[in-house]
Amino acid sequence: MEFKTLRNIENSFRQIRLYAIVFAVLCLSVVGFSLWKSYSFVDEQRQKIYVLDNGKSLMLALSQDASINRPVEAREHVRRFHELFFTLAPDKNAIESNMSRAFNLADKSAFDYYKDLSEKGYYSRIISGNVQQRIEVDSVVCNFDTYPYAVRTYAKQFIIRSSNVTRRNLITSCYLVNSVRSDNNPQGFNIEKFAVIENRDIEVIER
Repeated sequence: MEFKTLRNIENSFRQIRLYAIVFAVLCLSVVGFSLWKSYSFVDEQRQKIYVLDNGKSLMLALSQDASINRPVEAREHVRRFHELFFTLAPDKNAIESNMSRAFNLADKSAFDYYKDLSEKGYYSRIISGNVQQRIEVDSVVCNFDTYPYAVRTYAKQFIIRSSNVTRRNLITSCYLVNSVRSDNNPQGFNIEKFAVIENRDIEVIER
């Protein structure tokens, strides 16, 4: 009888220990699930931007991972540089303003190219001949497999005179490196080793 009582006490102890282990595992599972859901919720909230609409109401906008938009920003950076650098008017102040803004997007290689053209009298002829120049960027090809990112730009350049319009084929190359974002450089890139590979006349259209 005494032996049977000891067996019952031992079985009860084992059952209590089993219940305690199961309860502890259940508690840990609930805590772990709660922590996981909490971190997921916080991460979702971080990807939401609340925008004040005319100082009255809040609109919800979803933000995206910055790395997703990097290729788009890179192409826009290069496109903007070319538009500033190759769009010229027969006005010294306008040329200098465009060049100053373009130099914020590139390193000394762009300034060296500008200086070379300036010393050859290119910009003086633009002003004295009342010539306008504009550019149409066809495509910007970036290689994001290696850093710095190699870029090649294909564009059409138009030299507009009172008597004719000269259309040129323009191909340039450069490298892109990450930089600090600012009002002057919103995409956060910097152009290095800028070079003009081809700049030849395609046709001359009489006006």
